[in-house]
Amino acid sequence: MEKNYKEYLKDIRCFIFDVDGVMTDGRVLITTDGQLYRAMNIKDGFALKTAVDKGYEVVAISGGNNTGVKSRLEGLGLSEIYLGVSDKISLMYEIFSRKEIETNQVLYMGDDIPDLHAMQEVILPCCPQDAVPEIKAVSRYVSHRSGGQGCVRDVIEQVLKVQGNWAVNGPTSAKYD
Repeated sequence: MEKNYKEYLKDIRCFIFDVDGVMTDGRVLITTDGQLYRAMNIKDGFALKTAVDKGYEVVAISGGNNTGVKSRLEGLGLSEIYLGVSDKISLMYEIFSRKEIETNQVLYMGDDIPDLHAMQEVILPCCPQDAVPEIKAVSRYVSHRSGGQGCVRDVIEQVLKVQGNWAVNGPTSAKYD
């Protein structure tokens, strides 16, 4: 019998998130001078910062390449930010080797086909409510929240609460907005 996804939460020590469609709602606003803008959810930022402050490995891997995204994530304390990545699996295993992380300690949240194979390599593949059907099919947990609308907060909060690490007063070492 397949385990309920909640049974895996106690062992998670690494979060991997896609950016567009997970940390953002997947929309790109294009200015007349060609700038591409994305919006991120402040509640997701609070959860990301809390996870970093509590010592979890938090990794962002994206096929997109936006300096604003990198700046935002660095401001939340993430040091493992990879943009413009086409081979997510190879990068993921390089990180696992360097950080001594096992696949049974990893939650990966993706939303679209480029995440599919990497998600199948970890114990807890998750996705936002508005992920494509192929991603939903391989996910052990589908958040009730959509991309950019708190799905990152949803999974981080669940893991940290189960492990007794959810911060009542929140992060103190840096702003999350």
